[in-house]
Amino acid sequence: MILGIYPQIAAKKNPERHFIRQPEGDDAHQVTIDILKRLLGHSSIPCLNVRLWDGTYWPDKEPRRATLVLNRPSALREMLFVESEIATAEAYIRGAFDIEGDMISACDLADVLSEQTLGWTKALTMTAQLARLPRFGSTAKTPGFRQAKLNGKKHSPERDRLAVRFHYDVSNEFYALWLDSRMVYSCGYFEMPDMGLELAQFRKLDHICRKLDLQPGERLLDIGCGWGALMLHAAKHYGVQVEGVTLSKRQFEWVERRIQEENLGRCAMVHLMDYRDLSARECYDKIASVGMVEHVGTSHLSQYFETVASLLKPGGLFLNHGIGIGPHPRKNEREGFIQECVFPDSDLQPISQMLAAAEQAHFDVRDVESLREHYAKTLRHWIGRLETRHEEAVTEVGEEAYRIWRLYMAGSAHGFQRGHLSIYQTLLAKTDFYGTANVPSTRKVWYEQNRGTVLPSI
Repeated sequence: MILGIYPQIAAKKNPERHFIRQPEGDDAHQVTIDILKRLLGHSSIPCLNVRLWDGTYWPDKEPRRATLVLNRPSALREMLFVESEIATAEAYIRGAFDIEGDMISACDLADVLSEQTLGWTKALTMTAQLARLPRFGSTAKTPGFRQAKLNGKKHSPERDRLAVRFHYDVSNEFYALWLDSRMVYSCGYFEMPDMGLELAQFRKLDHICRKLDLQPGERLLDIGCGWGALMLHAAKHYGVQVEGVTLSKRQFEWVERRIQEENLGRCAMVHLMDYRDLSARECYDKIASVGMVEHVGTSHLSQYFETVASLLKPGGLFLNHGIGIGPHPRKNEREGFIQECVFPDSDLQPISQMLAAAEQAHFDVRDVESLREHYAKTLRHWIGRLETRHEEAVTEVGEEAYRIWRLYMAGSAHGFQRGHLSIYQTLLAKTDFYGTANVPSTRKVWYEQNRGTVLPSI
């Protein structure tokens, strides 16, 4: 969202004392237009226009991919007066403004504003203009507003458990509204431009299994197994013995039920536990971690890779799939909306830092693949599915939670499109005494059709 565009004077407890109050009859409509012109210029953003609370448009009424709807005269003041990402997010969550049309395109606004280099005088003028807009009647958080309040040492086992459950234990039924039928909560693998979400997620699961070169009877560990999609796919299609671990009680219950429904009790099991508590030394032939490294923390990366290495047999393979900082990171990035309302304690690193930690644990880096565009496309599918089932989502988790997830996914999709974020699949080998890494000589085997699986009729 909007970061670092005003000086610290705007973040003080009572910044309005610095400005002369305007007469009660001040025209909020004209002040809003003046602020928009100052911020965005007369041409605005090509994909976006603005509709005010009285139905008028700025800069014009020409159809665009997205419309920023200011629902009340105080909207811009609620969005921008305090210099913080969370303040802007809260304004959306409270309904001060809406986005009609393409939510992802509307996120261009955040980039435009974050790139602004307003001088001190201009910033004071802007803040004075915002102060001329009326206050909103109440900024108190309404019931259901979710903000993480975590105690304890960051990335300690107990605090990690609380952070994971804050995000994943919202409601299984809520996630089921917009995820695919397998409940895959990571990017799909779109081999063709027109491929649907269901097939793309199936192909992603298979892509991972092929990279790991899974063989019947091997033992596979899935760290941060989510709702069990990879576990079930590997057990059914590749004949492995698979175990999954998760800190989410809701996910654990879901996976246990799915194992029974699929009659896979002989070859699949799930544990409600921290991966750091696993004690099966050099027990697994292959290990996968999908969407879990984001929760580890920079200070614990070395421990993470060393723990995985200790669980893996010599000659075994580890596939680490996780979000990292992209090639064009946001300027002035700081903790805000995502940390407070969505993913508390999440911590992203550049791929170089992840690889360095893996090599420090004596892993042999065999392959690195970026799926950045695939994640942007996946998020676009998720947002569309969530918006289509708006009423059901509100019934399940409330309007504010719906808005939080819509905003978080749109911002993330925009981040992947622009390169602020990326997603990396890294294949790592634990070589044996002789330095042997049991990987295919070429990538060809990963892309052969109908190897081990039969494509679903989707």
